[in-house]
Amino acid sequence: MFDGVAILADVNQTASDNAEEFGFRAGDLVQEWLWDDDVDDTIREKIETLTGEELADEEYGSAVDGAVIWWRDGDDEDGLSDTIMDAYAVLGQDGPLWVLTPKPGREGAPGSNTVQNAAKTAGMNASTPLTVSDDWNGIRLRAFGKSSNR
Repeated sequence: MFDGVAILADVNQTASDNAEEFGFRAGDLVQEWLWDDDVDDTIREKIETLTGEELADEEYGSAVDGAVIWWRDGDDEDGLSDTIMDAYAVLGQDGPLWVLTPKPGREGAPGSNTVQNAAKTAGMNASTPLTVSDDWNGIRLRAFGKSSNR
């Protein structure tokens, strides 16, 4: 890593810290779900810098290479399952799918099993949370029985 300097020519290098951990690559189109004014714009900018593309909103109707879902406690858990299924339905080649949640102790932080339960209902496995910023964790989801090359 070179102190946050973007090296887009080599997809194995990072645009800035944490962005590469999402598994997105230069040229990927990433769809964003459940955006609100409380999201971490730094995460959004890191993804856009790494991919070289603006994030597509949830109304985008074509295939995408990855997805991020911003989810907070108080949103409906069944609604999260539905959103996970909607996001997965437009992913090409089983691209990276992430649920981003406020960290424990922050406003909107979900209970410890909430995302895992919603993922299971949607037919997905949830990884262990990864710190993606000062206030947000990321949980990568994969369909049962699927592995990713990313």
